[in-house]
Amino acid sequence: MRKTILATLLLLFSISLIAQKKKALVGGTLIDGFGGEPLKNSVIIIEGEKIVKVGQVGSIEIPKDAEIISTEGMSVLPGLWDMHVHLMINGHSDYTYWDKKYPPLFRSVIMPAGAKQLLLAGVTSARDLGGPLEDVIGIRDDINKGKLDGPTLYVSGPFIQHAPYPGTEQFRWGVNGVEDARAKVQTLAKAGVDCIKLIDQDQMTMEEVMAVVDEAHKWKLKVVGHSHRPEEIRRGLKAGVDNFEHTGLATAPEYPEDIMNMIKERTGNSNNKLFWTPTIQGLWNYDYVRNNQEHLDDPSWKVGLPDSIVKDIRQSIAKPSQLSYNQLTAYRKPTLRRKFTQLKEAGLILMIGTDSGIPMTFHSQSTWNELDIWVRELGVDPMLAIRAATYWPAVFQGVDDKVGTVSEGKYADIIAVKGDVLRYIDLLQKVDLVIKHGKKVK
Repeated sequence: MRKTILATLLLLFSISLIAQKKKALVGGTLIDGFGGEPLKNSVIIIEGEKIVKVGQVGSIEIPKDAEIISTEGMSVLPGLWDMHVHLMINGHSDYTYWDKKYPPLFRSVIMPAGAKQLLLAGVTSARDLGGPLEDVIGIRDDINKGKLDGPTLYVSGPFIQHAPYPGTEQFRWGVNGVEDARAKVQTLAKAGVDCIKLIDQDQMTMEEVMAVVDEAHKWKLKVVGHSHRPEEIRRGLKAGVDNFEHTGLATAPEYPEDIMNMIKERTGNSNNKLFWTPTIQGLWNYDYVRNNQEHLDDPSWKVGLPDSIVKDIRQSIAKPSQLSYNQLTAYRKPTLRRKFTQLKEAGLILMIGTDSGIPMTFHSQSTWNELDIWVRELGVDPMLAIRAATYWPAVFQGVDDKVGTVSEGKYADIIAVKGDVLRYIDLLQKVDLVIKHGKKVK
């Protein structure tokens, strides 16, 4: 008995020593997330989970007992955020089939695999928008306890909507009246969710929509709303939704004028920021993926998944041109540039999110692809794009005092890639170094 206790104490002591070990990242060009001039020949001192010093070679003392990690020739930046992921899905094309077959494996296999894939891709924080409540809360908490590898998660739990689609009741909750709307939000809040996800609000009564948003705000939870249809946006804006998702399912060439006026009125109030997550890479890249299917065999999206599930996913996307999910893409893609420009010019704060997990959109690849489209195709300044994947998500979630930038006193969530990401943003497809909370995970 005494030997067992002694062994346990020694193990805990060893873990403590490892956690407190100092690290020094030396030599790279630091893009700290604040948007200023990159810092050449940077030095970042990490002790335990936190960053304790940031400076330059020659002007900062490197502790003699620190593990030195060379970042020479590399871009060093905050760990990425993805503000729209679905850990319960992994790129399979048939939702009805998936939702029927795989829920028993969500918690034990599928969600842990997705979380690990995100982390290895340099995503150290992510927001899961729509999943079974107990499963996603459990995964989030297991990651926080160090039982699973994955990004720090912020979760909504089930969607709130007028009525769940058949077979989706586990992760879609319908509301029937104002009191029920408030009760559903209260249940989620008491369970410990980090935000509320609202969808199909144009099918709810306006009173129900107002009740969802008002109740969420009473619990100090922000509301994330779908923006597929114009009336969803109108109602969301009237109710005070904090963050809209997507650019719409419709093929209209632009947002209606009245909606743009409502957005501009909202963004004109400096005390009431409006955030938008366009999630466009899945649509934009569909043609390329359809015609260049080597992407679908990348081993990165198979990490953590058994061969049987990998085979199932791969078979479901064997004929990309025939997927019902993408039949309108040819009509929707031409509208993306105009809608993205409208949002950008309206003064919105845009954030990187990907809808990761939808057909042919894998957790290991989606985040860098979104950044790539913003910069390479839509002309977004690379620094602003990086801030949309680091600083602003942390601000939205109210944790910018802890993460989102590489600065003293914050958690050491840091990634590094060989080369200059401000010139070649697609270098992020191969992140060389991932540190989360001071622990080197890649």
